[in-house]
Amino acid sequence: MKKSLLFLLLICSISTFAWEREKVWPAGKMPHAQGHQIAAMTDEVKAKGFNNDDHRVAYLEWFEAPAKNVRNGGCMILISGGGYFNCCDVGLIDLWHKEFTKLGFQCVNFVYRTPRPDRLPIFQTAWEDGQRAVRMVRSEAAKRGFDPEKIGTVSMSAGSHLALMLATSSQTPAYEKVDALDDVPCHINWAIVNAPAYATTDGETGTPAIRQGYGSDVRLSKVFQFDEKTCPMSLHHGGNDIYTPNASTLVYRQLRRMRVPAELHLYPDKGHGAFGLERGIEFMRQMGFLGPLEKEVDLMSRYDNDNARAEHTTEDVWPEGKTPDLQAEQCKPYLEWHIPAVLRTKAIQIIYSGGSYTGNSPDGFEVAPARRYLNEQGMTVVTLKYRTPRPAKLSKHTTAWEDLQRAIRIVRSEAVARGLDPDRIGIMGSSAGGHLTLMGVTSSRHQSYLPIDDLDKVSCKVQWGIGIYPAYALTDGLEHNNDLGGNEDSATLAPEFSFDLDTAPMLFIHGDADGWAAMNSVKTWEKMRSMGIQSELHTLARRPHCFQRTAAPGTGSYTYLERITEFLTAKGFNK
Repeated sequence: MKKSLLFLLLICSISTFAWEREKVWPAGKMPHAQGHQIAAMTDEVKAKGFNNDDHRVAYLEWFEAPAKNVRNGGCMILISGGGYFNCCDVGLIDLWHKEFTKLGFQCVNFVYRTPRPDRLPIFQTAWEDGQRAVRMVRSEAAKRGFDPEKIGTVSMSAGSHLALMLATSSQTPAYEKVDALDDVPCHINWAIVNAPAYATTDGETGTPAIRQGYGSDVRLSKVFQFDEKTCPMSLHHGGNDIYTPNASTLVYRQLRRMRVPAELHLYPDKGHGAFGLERGIEFMRQMGFLGPLEKEVDLMSRYDNDNARAEHTTEDVWPEGKTPDLQAEQCKPYLEWHIPAVLRTKAIQIIYSGGSYTGNSPDGFEVAPARRYLNEQGMTVVTLKYRTPRPAKLSKHTTAWEDLQRAIRIVRSEAVARGLDPDRIGIMGSSAGGHLTLMGVTSSRHQSYLPIDDLDKVSCKVQWGIGIYPAYALTDGLEHNNDLGGNEDSATLAPEFSFDLDTAPMLFIHGDADGWAAMNSVKTWEKMRSMGIQSELHTLARRPHCFQRTAAPGTGSYTYLERITEFLTAKGFNK
């Protein structure tokens, strides 16, 4: 008797730390039970002695509680992909469990029924399991020490299709009520959505996107209801995913229409996979799901010196008396070379500010921190002061575009003598400067002025562009902010962008709450992808125009400069 009691106590003590499993359906109550379906991760299926009949019911696998000193009162539901054929993302579940537990979340692995059901939509039984699972998670919040209105998901592929169903369609019952638990709400409070599959109409029956998400008749699948409980999301997608990144851009657009805070992170040259977990964590921090934000810090105070710079020289953009469309009220354009003390790359970054084409400064928060940061990384930076205010009787950007084309030619012509590469030049601008960057990237084959000397025989083609909250890029905001938010199909790209054969890839970073809408960046990204040009894009939840001027540590607005070096490294420009 004493030995039995001792054994029982030992088992209880072990189970306190063991991972705990709960079936989500009571016996005999699981809807649409089908004999070929099981609920198990693929490593489990491969284990010796696995018996299908012991694994028919979807389950929750509760992981250990986070340490008391980091608990934030939240819960993360982890959802594997596998094409609705299986639950295969064993490695991702392990990674997510470790990362989110360290951040203070109670984590739970949700394992749904696969393979695909017969004579039903491919997601139907998984969706039924998912709604029931969320209800069970919410019902156990008090017991497990988290807030029932602080439940998020992180997912992959088919699991992300399922997460989108949970995030957008919780007010549509997936099954008929089986017991009192079904009175508990099944909405989630946020979602990190990696590479959602089957979300566009050219792939919604369970195939890769047949037309890559393009076509006048290709839409977002109507299975997503986008009801009043639709939650904030961070969408992550590879630019070369066979399950089309346009799925994520379309979801993002609908969230913007509904004014639901969201982020979109698109990675060039990446296929099907989960990318940018750090960006998802920054999204959660910005939204307050990790607790209160730290105090915002002024960007100029973080990059307040030129210690990484070894040489600084200035030169005029135009020879005396040769400035095209000269207007007396405009400032004189010039460029400045900022050579780093330690040169680590032969690439050159040209940077200039915004200012609505009414003014611009190479010394303000849109330029100085970026040039100092890149000098620290060992890259040469050239800053440009272009002509403003807007020229009379010409389009707002005309003289600035002339200055930019001439500046690129100057930089290319001097690169070799400075030990730099004339074929690795990028341009970067913010706001109106972002619009100017789009001009430089998409229209280098179109001359903005008549040649004045032999320098104008030099190409003004660039190898990359960086657009920070570009303005005036869509037809609903050609002269001001975007009246329709850029979300509707009627808002098309500005006619001045040629998208010629020398159009270069870009990095876009844009505040989701910007009046000069993030869709300026998203629709340009979509256009470039349609041309076979792989660009990178990041939007930042709840962030306005000039998102970087002040920002809280640990958010995307605080770390945005790091996206530049990551982009340049991924594309091989800063070797």
